[in-house]
Amino acid sequence: MVLVFVLGVILVLLAIGLVAMSFNRNESGGVTRSLAVLEAMTTAPDELKQELERPFGERVLVPLQERSLRLGRRLTGSDSAVRLQRKLDYAGNPGDMGADRVVSLKVLGAFVFLIVGLAIALLLGADLPIVALTSLGGLVLGFFAPDLYLYQTAYNRAEKLRRELPDAIDLLTISVESGLGFDAACQQVARNTEGPLAEEFNRMLSEMQIGQSRSQALRSMAERTNVDDVRGFVSAMVQADSFGIPIGSVLRVQSSEMRVKRRQRAETKAQQVPVKITIPLIFCILPCLFVAVMGPAALTVMDNLG
Repeated sequence: MVLVFVLGVILVLLAIGLVAMSFNRNESGGVTRSLAVLEAMTTAPDELKQELERPFGERVLVPLQERSLRLGRRLTGSDSAVRLQRKLDYAGNPGDMGADRVVSLKVLGAFVFLIVGLAIALLLGADLPIVALTSLGGLVLGFFAPDLYLYQTAYNRAEKLRRELPDAIDLLTISVESGLGFDAACQQVARNTEGPLAEEFNRMLSEMQIGQSRSQALRSMAERTNVDDVRGFVSAMVQADSFGIPIGSVLRVQSSEMRVKRRQRAETKAQQVPVKITIPLIFCILPCLFVAVMGPAALTVMDNLG
């Protein structure tokens, strides 16, 4: 027993010595490697130093965006840039994005949503068909998510333009009839109002300042919007400018027409309310009413039968 005890103590001491030696070697090796890295950094050429000192966005994000853009161009076709630029104009160019950036975002979004869908399916422990379906759904959703965002932004912007146009035309009419020119009246609208319509008037005035004619600037404003009222107003102003018709009288007619259209839209929405409230009434309000009215009677009948 004593021999076994002594042998065990020797083995334990030997193990402790081996562990200590390995730690010393690792430590000395780590210090040696760190010193070698520092020496290599100090003696590295200037091109390598500049590459390492560049920001993360330039080293990683920009090449990733370029690769996504090349892949997106292959998937969407050659005419997608024109269609995307038109959608961006309708949406007001949110975030100063260009067509190339939207294409790259479509590819990156497809990849990210694919990973997210796959991870969710695996965490829930779904079967293989469900995993494949979830991944495919995430891929499609991520690819078309920028298009959905642009569509919703363009729709909201069009509604704001349609709502702000009558008041802007009233202000234009008052300004022109008070003695201002059309350009000065547009400047008053851009200065005293807010929203997408004021931005469009600002851009129109900027285009006129850089050399475009009034008709060209007005047509460009109509092409950047997807609102029939704005296009009708621009068409009337272009015709008045071409034929020499007094702008004050044209604005007065446009103002009255816009007020009539606004009242008609309000009446149309009011008439749509009974139809839209039918589904919530049937599925939400009537069941609660039946429970409140018929519930006590049903309980009484059940007690009597019991």
